[in-house]
Amino acid sequence: MKRIRNWLFSEPRTSNGDVFAALDIGSSKIACLIARSENAGPARVVGIGHQLSEGMNHGSVSNMEALQHAIGQAVSSAEMMAGETINRVTVNLSGAHLASQTVDIELPLNGREVMESDVARIQSQGQMMVPEDAQGHSLELLHTIPVSYALDGQKGIRDPLGMTGSMLSAQMHLIAAGFGPVRTLEAAIARCHLDVEQIVAAPYASGLACLVEDEMDLGSLIIDMGAGTTSFAVFFDGNVVYSGGLPIGGAHITNDVARGLTSSVAHAERLKTLYGNAIPSPMDEREIIDVPLVGEEDPSNANHLPKSHLIRIIQPRVEEIFELVRARMDKSGFNEVAGRRVVLTGGGSQLPGVREMAQRMLDKQVRLGRPLRVARPHSVGSKSGGTSFTGLAESTSGPAFATTAGLLAISMQPELASTGGMGAIANRVITSGGSTLNRVGLWLKQNL
Repeated sequence: MKRIRNWLFSEPRTSNGDVFAALDIGSSKIACLIARSENAGPARVVGIGHQLSEGMNHGSVSNMEALQHAIGQAVSSAEMMAGETINRVTVNLSGAHLASQTVDIELPLNGREVMESDVARIQSQGQMMVPEDAQGHSLELLHTIPVSYALDGQKGIRDPLGMTGSMLSAQMHLIAAGFGPVRTLEAAIARCHLDVEQIVAAPYASGLACLVEDEMDLGSLIIDMGAGTTSFAVFFDGNVVYSGGLPIGGAHITNDVARGLTSSVAHAERLKTLYGNAIPSPMDEREIIDVPLVGEEDPSNANHLPKSHLIRIIQPRVEEIFELVRARMDKSGFNEVAGRRVVLTGGGSQLPGVREMAQRMLDKQVRLGRPLRVARPHSVGSKSGGTSFTGLAESTSGPAFATTAGLLAISMQPELASTGGMGAIANRVITSGGSTLNRVGLWLKQNL
């Protein structure tokens, strides 16, 4: 159902109760989740909508009108299911647009106690910084995340409130993106009569949804393999400490298959899904697959090729993606910080053999990540504050919806009395299977 009522008329949107919405805009799909909090109890997902993406190419807007139509379709489906009309969404940005920088900020205390206003001042100073890209162009700041605090040289402090000293310093992780892509994305969403609550880096959202507490604390690398982009982030000591992205993803593999086998893109995607693998097998030469030729309508004119032809096209592109990720990690200096744990998520991670390829290329232990914090019911222990939730539909609880689930977590941030480092996320983001999440922390509200 098209959102004609919103495109033709500018009536104000309304919502009933405490309603939150997340909009995941990717190169292959656009997904919307709507959650409702009722009777002061835990919120639950009440609306789900997803639509094939239009107007996006490699993580960038390529056609505003087509993108507007696709967003409208996805949001309308979620609204109809929820029985709600939303007016604000939390949305993602991914791929090569992302830039990461760590800065140190100091604040004199003159021997007094650290107060909430001091922490807020440090965070405000971080928000005033304007990161630049390699060409010296100013970037749009998305996140100012406190990684750790230090007091008079004592490092590794997560929460300095109540401590006394002369100099409070903080290490801040700044995540930024190009001014043009951010403003263009906002304009496309505004055309659907929606306001942007906040724009979130995709790998950050995926990490919130997929990583377990120990992975956040001990160090891990999350790689979100989308259709047009591959984004990644390093979590350590409960914080996201590095992030980045590449303008390459699963759609490039599909295009390689289409060119290499002279088939249409649609048939190439089907062949990749049914027979594709990133790791060759001795049996590949013996298995024959039918490859429809581009422009041919008669199925009898299809090529009959060994499956090994398909694998030999897929394997180099998957290797390239992980080679580029490894190079970026080595250059950043955060490869050791990430430890030996990798979590793969996103639609591209579901290709058979990708996990094994990642283990070989990155020399780390790899698991496939699903949005555990919203994908299935569980009871959360006392460390997190403890409650349980009901679940998302199985079709939207896989790796392809990890970013969407993380966006919903961020859209439901709480108003807590204290600020703190990102380490609070592991303790405060509580969720489960079809439901939503508890809110994330006051610092998240101030900085996202």
